[in-house]
Formats: sequence, structure tokens, C-alpha cells
Amino acid sequence: MIWKFLLTAAMVLAAFFFIRQRLRGPGRPPADGAPRPALLPAGAVRLVAAGTFAIMLLGCGWYLYRGWALGNQAVEVQVVNANTGAITHYQAHRRDVKGRVVRTLDGREIRLADVERMILTREGQDF
Repeated sequence: MIWKFLLTAAMVLAAFFFIRQRLRGPGRPPADGAPRPALLPAGAVRLVAAGTFAIMLLGCGWYLYRGWALGNQAVEVQVVNANTGAITHYQAHRRDVKGRVVRTLDGREIRLADVERMILTREGQDF
């Protein structure tokens, strides 16, 4: 997984240096010594960068909030025994349902056997 981050960082750095080099143009200054005009004013570039950063922060905040809100959502867990057909109902937070282990709202830890199946529904919702 770390290699994905390193590869992405390397690509961003390469793009940054490539664009920076292209914006500079040829390495020698103009013959008359006058500075070349900028493509964009410095204020516009800073404004675009600040706007992009603000949008990224808002997006990250929204993503974290939605993950927290969905994790706190109460769900009804139905454990069905495949041999007998018996159904047992439990309530749990969505974040507390992991694989074959469920931690209920009252703190009990339920481990499903091989012959049991789990059905998740939202709290108070019948299908």
C-alpha cells in the first residue's frame, strides 16, 4: 500500500517540476534584460490554490462526517440458524458489525456459528 502513495507522490512531483520548467521557458533571459510578462498574476494563482485547498478540506470533512454518521446508524441484526430456521434479533451500530462478530447496543459480543446467517436491516424497517 505504501508503494501506491510513493508512486502518486513521485508522479505529482514530476508533474510539478515539468510544468515549472515549461512555464520558465528557455533557460536564457531576453536579450534586452527586460523581465518577461507573467502568464497569470500572482494573486490569481494564489486564489486558485486557496480555493482548491478549501474545496479539498470541505470534501475531506464531509467524507469523515458521513463515515461517522453511517457508523453510528443503528441496524437490526437477525441471526438465522440454517438448520432449525430459528431467528434471533439484535440491535447494533453499523460500525460494530464486523464479519461474523457483532457487538450489540447493550455491549454483548455475538459470534456467529458456521450454520448461522446474518441479515442486516435499518432500525424499524421491515422488508
